[in-house]
Amino acid sequence: MAIVSDMDGTDPRARLAALIDADGVSYAALSRMLRRNEAYLQQYVKRGTPRVLAERDRVLLAAYFRVDGAALGGPPTPRMTSIRRIDVEASAGPGALSGDDPSAAPMLLDPRLIDTLGLDPAKAAMLRARGDSMEPTIADGDQIVVDERDVRVTANPAVFVLRVDGVLLVKRVSRAGGGVRVASDNPAYPAFVADGAEIIGRVVWLARVLR
Repeated sequence: MAIVSDMDGTDPRARLAALIDADGVSYAALSRMLRRNEAYLQQYVKRGTPRVLAERDRVLLAAYFRVDGAALGGPPTPRMTSIRRIDVEASAGPGALSGDDPSAAPMLLDPRLIDTLGLDPAKAAMLRARGDSMEPTIADGDQIVVDERDVRVTANPAVFVLRVDGVLLVKRVSRAGGGVRVASDNPAYPAFVADGAEIIGRVVWLARVLR
């Protein structure tokens, strides 16, 4: 989806409602993405509460829909920042063999999104997820952003990209004794414990093409 500049003065609520309707995503799902209660965006659009979106919420929504920040009531989107795009696919299914992960063309992101996510562009990467084992959290074809500085696995499960026996995976990972527990969000896929897994980085954001 191309980045669109919308400077025609359209009311931000009406513009957001049109984007949501056109793409078919639910208000509740987008509110969860913002880590808000499920009624947050519907109340903003339908009832005018809150009166203005928080800057963080506006940046995340503009990046999600690939529109200029001005379309949602903020300042125009500044010059984009590039992060590496990894030319491999992290499997959210049975697993895919990976080699040296050669870099492809860089991905351009809104610098305010970079700041909101707390990323260092030099130590962040975007790659595509494949498979259905992490649904509904991550779907087949989603582009995921990985913070390569964040590799600490704790007892609290979090979503990481990791390499196990040469296979690149995106899974929910937690500490399990001397190894890590590798779990899927799709209950059809059983969890397992891996020893010697290489943690690539934590998944902090995703971009999805809605159909």
